[in-house]
Amino acid sequence: MNEINQSPTYLWVGRILSGLVIAFLLFDAGGKLAKIDPVLKSMEELGLPAQSAMTNGVILLVITVMYAIPQTAALGALLLTGYLGGAVAIHVRVENPLFSHTLFPVYIGILLWVGLALRNPKVKDLFWNF
Repeated sequence: MNEINQSPTYLWVGRILSGLVIAFLLFDAGGKLAKIDPVLKSMEELGLPAQSAMTNGVILLVITVMYAIPQTAALGALLLTGYLGGAVAIHVRVENPLFSHTLFPVYIGILLWVGLALRNPKVKDLFWNF
């Protein structure tokens, strides 16, 4: 791989994007772990049993923390991509609106990979140097 000079601007934009994604996903995981009523109701509307909230919350929490740690960020991003892909499939299955609901996990996925690529030159090199 080519040696990349990391721009401080790219690094900070990447950190900010990643921080926003991390904050959102931690909030989502926290709602599942706390088993708050709107989260449980939403899960049931999507066809997921409310009893799975704790399991989903723990999985999301663990892989979000992996994404937040620089040494495991790439693996965390990969696992979050799978998690978010499952969310897309669930929204497709219940025929939710495309741009507001079904593609929302895709938007989060794009932000998490762009954030990681801007803060990690190896990931940036992977995507932009074919």
